[in-house]
Amino acid sequence: MHILTTIIPIFIIVMLGWVVHRHGFLPDEFLGPANRLVFYVAIPAMIFQSIAQSTFGEFFNPLVIVLTLSAAALIYAAAWLTSRGMGMQRSLAGTFIQCSGHGNLGYIGLAVAFYFLGDEGLVHASVVAGFLMILQNILSTVALQTHATQAVAGSGYRLIVVKVMGNPVIVSVLLGMLFSVFSIPLPLIVARSLAILTGLALPTALLVIGASLSLERIAAQSLTVAGAVAFKLLVLPGAGWLLFRSFGLQETDMLPVLILLASPTATISFVMAREMQGDGDLATAAISASTLGSALTYIMWLKLVS
Repeated sequence: MHILTTIIPIFIIVMLGWVVHRHGFLPDEFLGPANRLVFYVAIPAMIFQSIAQSTFGEFFNPLVIVLTLSAAALIYAAAWLTSRGMGMQRSLAGTFIQCSGHGNLGYIGLAVAFYFLGDEGLVHASVVAGFLMILQNILSTVALQTHATQAVAGSGYRLIVVKVMGNPVIVSVLLGMLFSVFSIPLPLIVARSLAILTGLALPTALLVIGASLSLERIAAQSLTVAGAVAFKLLVLPGAGWLLFRSFGLQETDMLPVLILLASPTATISFVMAREMQGDGDLATAAISASTLGSALTYIMWLKLVS
């Protein structure tokens, strides 16, 4: 029952975002600024505060991080081989690979971790998310770069650096680790300000995700979209689960990370596909289909592990 009472409300808010967007309460011109507010301010504030005020040594497990990154790398490789086997066009193949592995950790993954596992689960997931985001950005950029229809070598590899070093979630994880490791206290005024921003982060993120859904584009490339969604929601968390089980990880170590691996395709995938000659329509369809499908697959994975 705890699984249903966690997952269903999260996706009610997502669908509420879709409904109010269609009725004009969240117009298109509002979504861009709202998304930037969440991505650059609210989510980083939440992550920084949760890690900075924790005991970092309790949540940093090198084995968990290595296994998580290994699962992600395997799925990127499998999606790459699948795209070649299906003879996909170059722009379509790069986007397919990215959408198969690039998860929405900041908006959906951390929301599920927090609402299902509480503050400790959020800290555990946030620490791993920082490392996973770095790998996702690198592999996604390489996939798009390799399949670009024109040579964009210089800009492509610069984009890797920009996406990694300029990612506010990664920066907030690293700063939170610094404060936690060296036991740097947060002034009360700062802590309370961060708490206010934290309250804004997840509800706004879920509404923005819902408002960004595009149900019309899913049917246009249904087979390719289904393949990317299957990789993202089933194969990737399945590979992680098998690796975690084979190394005997406990549920407390496994569950926050499995939630991250089971997250739907990241919304930034559309922007990256557009910037690097990918297929923006496929990215939009995969984001929408995987976000909706993750409501069911999250229930399945949480029932399996917890």
